[in-house]
Amino acid sequence: MDYLIIIALIFLSGMFSGLTLGLLSLDKNELERKISLGNKQAEKVYAVRKHGNLLLCTLLLGNVAVNSTLAIYLGNLASGVAAGFLATGLIVIFGEILPQATFARYALQMGAKTAWIVKICIIIMFPVCWPIAKVLDKMLGEEMPSVYSKKELMKIIEEHEGSKESDLDADEERIIKGALSYSGILVEQVMTPRTVVYAIEKETVLSKSQLERIKKEGFTRIPVYEKSIDTMVGILYSKDLINIEIDTKVDMIYRKAKVFRVSEKMHLDKLLNMFIKSKTHMAFVENEFKGIEGVVTLEDVVEEILRQEIVDETDRTVDLQKKARDNAAV
Repeated sequence: MDYLIIIALIFLSGMFSGLTLGLLSLDKNELERKISLGNKQAEKVYAVRKHGNLLLCTLLLGNVAVNSTLAIYLGNLASGVAAGFLATGLIVIFGEILPQATFARYALQMGAKTAWIVKICIIIMFPVCWPIAKVLDKMLGEEMPSVYSKKELMKIIEEHEGSKESDLDADEERIIKGALSYSGILVEQVMTPRTVVYAIEKETVLSKSQLERIKKEGFTRIPVYEKSIDTMVGILYSKDLINIEIDTKVDMIYRKAKVFRVSEKMHLDKLLNMFIKSKTHMAFVENEFKGIEGVVTLEDVVEEILRQEIVDETDRTVDLQKKARDNAAV
C-alpha cells in the first residue's frame, strides 16, 4: 500500500508539473486559430487554457500540495536525510524532468487527453485559486498575444519550408516572403527607366513600317506623349491596332483617359491599390520636378511579390533596368 501511494503521488506530481509547462506554453491566439480550422484537440485545451491565471494557480497549488505530501510521507517511512534525498530524486526525475520533457514536446496532444482532469482540479481548488487569479488579472491585465515582425515571419516561413513535417514548398515560401516584403520597395526600384521606355508621339502616323516596329517591340501598352516624353497624355493599346487603316494617326486611337501619374518614392503596396482602384495596369513615374523618370506596370509589382521575372514570348529584354544601366555605361 505504501508503494502504491508513493507511485500515485509521483504520478500526480509529474502530471501537475508537466501540465503547468505544457498548457501555459500554448498561446491562446494560436489555439483560437486551430479551433477555427476545426482542430478538436485545441478546442478541448482552450476550455481550460482561456483563464490563464486560474489555470496557473490550480496547477501550482496542486503540484506544491502533492510534493509536500510526498516528502512528508517518505519522511515517515525513512530517516530524515534519507527521506530528503529520496524525495528530491523522485520528484526531480519523475515529477519534473520526464513529465516536463514529454509535455513540452506534445503539449497539445497531452493537454487534450488530460483536460477533463484539469477541469476537476479547477472545480476542487476554485475557492482558493479564484481570488488569487482575480488579483493577478487585475495586476497584470490580459495576456499579451504573440505578435511577430515581418522579418520574424519570413524566418518562420524559412524554417517551415526546411522542415520535413511541413507541407510548405519552395515556391510558396518565395511568394509568401515576396508578399511580406514588397510593401517596403519603392517604385523607382522596379520601374522601367526613361532611357529604355518605348513611347510614341501622338502625332505619329501609323505607317506600315511603324506598325511593324510596334509589333517587333511586343508591348501591349505603349505610352503616348505630346512633343516631349515629359508630357505623357495617354496609352496606346496594341489590341486597338487590329485592322487599323494604314497611315492613321496615333491621336485618333490612343486612350486619353488612362493617364496615371505616381511618385518615384511611392511604395509598391500603395501602387498596387491604385492600380486596382483605377482599373489600369500602367503608370507614369514622376520625379520631384514633375519630370518623367519612367513607367511602372502591374506586372512589375506582381514580379516583386512572386520574386520572379514574368517573361512571355514577345519580351525582347528580361531586365529593362539592367539594359538602362548598360546603355548608360556605354
